Amino acid sequence: MIKKRTIVINSKDNVATALDDLKAGEVIQEEVDSLKKNIKLNQDVPFGHKFSLKEIPSGSPVIKYGEIIGAASQLIKVGDYVHIHNVKSNRGRGDIKGGSQ
Repeated sequence: MIKKRTIVINSKDNVATALDDLKAGEVIQEEVDSLKKNIKLNQDVPFGHKFSLKEIPSGSPVIKYGEIIGAASQLIKVGDYVHIHNVKSNRGRGDIKGGSQ
């Protein structure tokens, strides 16, 4: 049996989560919009962290669990590591509508 190395929680998600440490240059096969696609990782992605399944323009929502978890603070390309360096979180923010306090 082949060990699954990534997971997409919801079909609306534009990111996947690493179930193993992944290395830049690796090609991951994942289902995107009901199609299997090969995604080449642009950076290392540590276990439990996210990478992009689709291009996410700056200011656009980052979606995990079928929910918006933040907004891209810059263009995120397919295969990019998605973390605090390129995402502004919406959670726990009292300064924006919809941010919990």
